[in-house]
Amino acid sequence: MDDTDQSLLAEASNDGAAEVAEGGRLKRKVYERELRKLQVQLCHLQAWVRATGARIIVVFEGRDAAGKGGTIKAITERVSPRVFRVVALPAPSDREKSQLFLQRYIAHFPAGGEIVIFDRSWYNRAGVEAVMGFCSEAEQRRFLDLCPRVEHFIVGGGIQLIKFWLEVGRQEQKRRFEARITDPLRQWKLSPMDLESYRRWYDYSRARDAMLAATDTDELPWHIVRSDDKRRARLNCIAHLLHLIPYRELASEPVSLPKRCKENAYDDTLRDRRFVPERY
Repeated sequence: MDDTDQSLLAEASNDGAAEVAEGGRLKRKVYERELRKLQVQLCHLQAWVRATGARIIVVFEGRDAAGKGGTIKAITERVSPRVFRVVALPAPSDREKSQLFLQRYIAHFPAGGEIVIFDRSWYNRAGVEAVMGFCSEAEQRRFLDLCPRVEHFIVGGGIQLIKFWLEVGRQEQKRRFEARITDPLRQWKLSPMDLESYRRWYDYSRARDAMLAATDTDELPWHIVRSDDKRRARLNCIAHLLHLIPYRELASEPVSLPKRCKENAYDDTLRDRRFVPERY
């Protein structure tokens, strides 16, 4: 990120500070204004990634209801899905279970000019698989031992790897789960596995601590985002993501609309077709 972009991010942060200093959650108006500024920078990042052929992986991990999906949506809603690809893999098939553990993730790694966002990742082995008994303790220990070395080879191959952990507190997670139970627009987010993860809070805490102890390295650190306030978490996460990538704003060619060709012009108004009823 160049000096101009850094000053824009600093300005965004300072503009919002006075309006949130009184305490409580970030106001929607402030959040939307600050998010738009950051999303403009994400568009500059996108142009730089395309132009330079950069390859970037962003990993999002955290407890259920920590806000990973909402943060990823805030990052991607104003950019091209051809540059920002989101990967959220389901449970492995029987065939995938017989492969090397990382094999199904590597298939989604970025080509030149791409940013791949993993909504959960190979760190499932250190979290849900270990807690729920989907892998053995020996497999968990082997993963934690090998993971830093594998990630070293990933970045050695020219990929920038960024890891975010969204940290939500016990009471806030409880509130979000209760909201999912009562809101028909969010009930689909609540699965039996989520309920079991809620019950096993301290098992997940121990798994998180073991994961961070083994894989939070100077070369590839975990960036922890406090996420009890979703709006603040999204802004802080995006601002830090932009800070970590050495992009710069590129000059763009001026664009103007060409004149429409009137050769062979005709009345092309659609008539007598199956239009959707205008209910609103």
